[in-house]
Amino acid sequence: MIKFLDIAKINQKYKIDFLNMVSKVIDKGQLILGDEVQAFEKEYTEYIGTNYCIGVGNGLDALRLIFRAYLELGVFKPDDEIIVPANTYIASILAISDNHLKPILVEPNLETYNINPDNLEKAITSKTKAILIVHLYGQNALTDKIFEIAKKYDLKIIEDNAQAHGAMYKGKRTGSLGEAAGHSFYPGKILGALGDGGAVTTNNKYLADVIRTLGNYGSSQKYVHNFKGLNSRLDELQAAFLRIKLPYLESDNKVRRNIAAYYSEQLDPDKFILPKLIDNSQSIINNLSHVWHLYVIRHPERDRLQKYLLDNGVETIIHYPIPPHKQKAYSEYSYLSLPITEKIHNEVLSLPISQVQTIDDTKKIVGILNKFI
Repeated sequence: MIKFLDIAKINQKYKIDFLNMVSKVIDKGQLILGDEVQAFEKEYTEYIGTNYCIGVGNGLDALRLIFRAYLELGVFKPDDEIIVPANTYIASILAISDNHLKPILVEPNLETYNINPDNLEKAITSKTKAILIVHLYGQNALTDKIFEIAKKYDLKIIEDNAQAHGAMYKGKRTGSLGEAAGHSFYPGKILGALGDGGAVTTNNKYLADVIRTLGNYGSSQKYVHNFKGLNSRLDELQAAFLRIKLPYLESDNKVRRNIAAYYSEQLDPDKFILPKLIDNSQSIINNLSHVWHLYVIRHPERDRLQKYLLDNGVETIIHYPIPPHKQKAYSEYSYLSLPITEKIHNEVLSLPISQVQTIDDTKKIVGILNKFI
């Protein structure tokens, strides 16, 4: 069986370093907000290209804390509207509604699966305060047009960078493009911890200070609480593990681009709808706008295709089978007609791709797929 994602194999090469780091952390006795968290925040800040990084408990909390900080600063107020892609994981929307803000769902581009800039202006009202950009599947979603619209209507751009560690836009990394960005280090992400973890990056000192305080029980000084905060701090051990893996991120992304290029060159385009790059003038290997967290194809008989692959020893995953507006949790949005989003969720299938996937396995997957009738 070819696994969709072999996390054990990914982490195996770091095992000795991980164990040594566990011993180091135990011996130092700094288990919460210690040297490893501070060091990782500094290193990740340098990698992303922002002035500030705040380690938090997970990717959802990263986004939640950004919106909460804007509320505390008086930039947003309850019931303000935040534009968000309709085609995304539910966490993007949860972060908005959890802060008593209103998500405004906007259809994606059917080719890139990211938010369609042409649909933005008609979704803007006097209550719109920000656009949450999701770099879905690992592809940068920001465009010149989105920046122009945000400037025209004085909207904040917030990035959900959970799936795009290392992706680029005009020489800058995603996570440094907007006012603030949320990052996830869930084990299955490109830069994955050995448990939950997340971070916020920003160039705004005031925002960074409030986010750090909010995530520490609303306290910047022990037993002094300026906000009704929460407990969301990057674990010392997880930060240590991430420090070990961060230097390999670029080489890992190169492997993913090579696998994606092979898929795109060898899969039968008459049988499957293959992913598209925003910038089609570059080859996949050289195009840095996509880091291929997921390689997602579409097929009108997706469920039959998935069963066929499983029967032939290839594990796949559907990201995501039910769109947010069709989830019971958001039943108030069930009336919406979002045909492009629904089409995507009914047809997408994620193929195996990772930094430890071999070329032989990739060739085998392609051979099996091209025989699908």
